[in-house]
Amino acid sequence: MDPDLQSLFDAARTARTRAYAPYSRFAVGAALRDADGRVHAGCNVENAAYPVGTCAEAGAIAAMIAEGGRAIREMLVIGPGPGLVTPCGACRQRIREFAAPETMIHVADGDGVRARFTLGALLPNSFGPENLTDA
Repeated sequence: MDPDLQSLFDAARTARTRAYAPYSRFAVGAALRDADGRVHAGCNVENAAYPVGTCAEAGAIAAMIAEGGRAIREMLVIGPGPGLVTPCGACRQRIREFAAPETMIHVADGDGVRARFTLGALLPNSFGPENLTDA
């Protein structure tokens, strides 16, 4: 694995170990690299009122914003089990707010990267900030 991808993997794996998932026991971590090359990580945080929880991707994006970042260069999501843990629909739209359709999203488990998708493949024909600019 190249060093840049390894740094995302390591940050997401560490964040996953800190997830708060007492109800589903489905811990997820995410890490992104912003336009300045900084890595920001997040983990899922569940809540007894289920719709109030936060996804790992949302946590990583919030960390990026808090540090002054505004653009996602690439992202890695890591989760358990035999199925690919890709971003949920809401997170795909969250990512789209700060990433271009060609932005690479890596999907991993504890052993390494299992798949790669562009954001455009995960969220085709998406609605983004440019849709709200004046014509």
